[in-house]
Amino acid sequence: MGHVWLIGMMGSGKSTVGRLVADRLGRPFYDTDELIEQAGDASIPEIFAEEGESGFRERERWVVEDVASRPPGIAATGGGIILDPANIKTMRGSGTIVLLAADVEMLNRRIGYSDDRPLLAAGKRERLLAIASERTERYRSSADLIVDATGSIDDVVADVEAACSES
Repeated sequence: MGHVWLIGMMGSGKSTVGRLVADRLGRPFYDTDELIEQAGDASIPEIFAEEGESGFRERERWVVEDVASRPPGIAATGGGIILDPANIKTMRGSGTIVLLAADVEMLNRRIGYSDDRPLLAAGKRERLLAIASERTERYRSSADLIVDATGSIDDVVADVEAACSES
C-alpha cells in the first residue's frame, strides 16, 4: 500500500477530499502546502514574495520527498506540483497519482476572492484560464487515475477511496 497523491488545479478540492478520505480510511493526511508553510515558518504568499516561485518550488520538491518517506497516506498537493518532473517521479515511485479534474468555471466559483493565491494576483479568472491551459496536459499525463471533481463531495470522496483500495 502506497501513498495516494492528489493533484489538480487550485480549487479542485484536493485538501478537502484528502482529509475526508484519510479520516474514513484511518490513514495519515499530508498537505504539501501546509508542510511548506510549517517548515518555512511563513505563508505561501510570504515565501513567493521573499523567494519567488523558484524558491517555493524548491521547498515543494523537498516536501514531496519528505512525504514520500513517511507512512503511506493521502497527500494533497499544491496545484503546481506537476511542474517539476522530479516531483512526478517521487510521487509515482511512492504511490498512486490521482487527478481531481474540474472545469475552470467550477474552480473559479470555488476559489472566490482570496489573497492567499499568489499566482492569481492579477485578473483571477483570466489567470486561472491561462494556468489551466498551461497545465492540463501535464496533469493528465502525470495521473494514474482521473476523478471528476465536479460532482458532489460524497461522489468525489468515494471515487478517491476506490483509488486507495487499488494502491
